[in-house]
Amino acid sequence: MKVTGVLPTLFLPVCRRLWPGRLAGLSMTLLRATALEAAILAGHLLLYPTGLVQERRSAALPAAGGAARLPVRPGPPVVLLHGFIDNRSVFVLLRRTLAQHGGQRVESLNYSPLTCDIRIAAELLARHIEEICERTGSARVDIVGHSLGGLIARYYAQCLGGDLRVRTLVTLGTPHSGTRVAPLADAHPIVRQMRPGSAVIEELARPAPGCRTRFVSFWSDLDSLMDPLETACLEHPDLDARNVRVSGIGHLALPVHPAVAAGIREALDAPHPGDQVADGLTVA
Repeated sequence: MKVTGVLPTLFLPVCRRLWPGRLAGLSMTLLRATALEAAILAGHLLLYPTGLVQERRSAALPAAGGAARLPVRPGPPVVLLHGFIDNRSVFVLLRRTLAQHGGQRVESLNYSPLTCDIRIAAELLARHIEEICERTGSARVDIVGHSLGGLIARYYAQCLGGDLRVRTLVTLGTPHSGTRVAPLADAHPIVRQMRPGSAVIEELARPAPGCRTRFVSFWSDLDSLMDPLETACLEHPDLDARNVRVSGIGHLALPVHPAVAAGIREALDAPHPGDQVADGLTVA
């Protein structure tokens, strides 16, 4: 998948601060990607307060026979999980796209910025997923996780039995094997857990026979938060995993770029071996 940022190069001063002494060697693609990242960051800072508001969740509609149903096409709810020091506002555009084109129920979750342990966050996610399944009447969900959110969701699916609930997990710029970027951030314990060789990363590398979740990992060749870049690829012999390379955009653009959104829709629409087919419709 190749996508390209198209903003003008008025953000060249940003590039000079990020890469001092190397501006002459930067390609136009990198300049565009940096400009796009800066613009997305500015917009996200404006939207951030809106993500602190409690999400409104409509109740299921009563169906004939007393069973609860939702006014959407068959398929599991889609749960969106944000990254480190972020909130659900990062998914404003993706949520709208999935709701308009997929027709499925979409919910975005917040976890506390004070979260200090991926394992605890995964346990809290498990409770949220159980509540969503009970409220919607769905046995399974799909999850889209950006950055740390993808790692939390993977730990839930792989290590806490969440594969019973998670049909497909899509990760966006998630450090599956750990990232070495920004060593000064090691003061935060959850950042240390995202380092190569951490106890959490080692747990995720262990055998996981029979894991029922399907994994799709989107990674960018210009993701400045992934070191090495390939850490955003999921490589595990026991997991049903597919990696999708995205060219021309950075870390912040992954949840908002329309081409990535199209790829996410495609991943979620793909039939799963555990799905049932009835009257020409795929039912999870």
